[in-house]
Amino acid sequence: MTAADAGSWQADEEEPRGPVGKAFRLSAADSLSLGNAVCGFMAVCVLAYSAIMQLQMAGGPFVPDPSYFATAIVLLLIGATCDLFDGLVARRFRASAMGAELDNLADVISFGFAPAFMVVIWGGFTNQVPFTAVLVAAASVLVAGVVRLARFACVKTKSGDFMGLPIPMGAMTVISIVLLFQPSVYSLLGVLGVAWLMVSRIEYPKPKGQLAAVVLGWIMVNVAFLTFWVAWPEGGDLPIKIGASMQIALVAAIPLRMLFYKRELRKEAERIGN
Repeated sequence: MTAADAGSWQADEEEPRGPVGKAFRLSAADSLSLGNAVCGFMAVCVLAYSAIMQLQMAGGPFVPDPSYFATAIVLLLIGATCDLFDGLVARRFRASAMGAELDNLADVISFGFAPAFMVVIWGGFTNQVPFTAVLVAAASVLVAGVVRLARFACVKTKSGDFMGLPIPMGAMTVISIVLLFQPSVYSLLGVLGVAWLMVSRIEYPKPKGQLAAVVLGWIMVNVAFLTFWVAWPEGGDLPIKIGASMQIALVAAIPLRMLFYKRELRKEAERIGN
């Protein structure tokens, strides 16, 4: 290889690829994705601050402060709202060249790392379950979320629905388990079950049209429940328990509904074939 060839090869490798100028122009949808990422980061900071404050206090076992948990969950719900709207805004106005990548990276922070960190704070400092088991459950949430997002970018279903539990809904279900139950082997198995649903082949419907409005309303109701829980603790935690129970029931009901639906389709195909 001559010096000229080498210089030409290096020049080719250093040439920018793709629409570099456009890639650095953030759209309105990208701003929502970045807002989602910031909400996830702030949720982790709130949880870490809560743990540090508790550990600095004198004596006694570590007990996470519910108000900090509620603040972190509100931030994640705001992030979920940003995630719900960034696609709608991108389709309505303009999407940048890096919009999809920004969306996935933000989702990893808010719905992968943040709920996994919440599981560690929830169960990692108690004597009820081994710390290693808590780490395994938390890591499974993060790994399943990353795999789920990578598969979403590469695989499209024929129906257009999601393959596997969408990561925002998975994160909210993990949070519901944290809110409803004390750390135990069974609750950790529930967290592992949510992680499995995220990487499963079960199809979940996309929130379009009226369904998107229902999802947004569901998020707003949960924010209202959390606000009530923090502002009036003497009112008890019944509202947030109802919301968390409904979230778990919803996630569990969809796979059962799809199972019965596919069974009905098979029976219909067999009937037509006969």
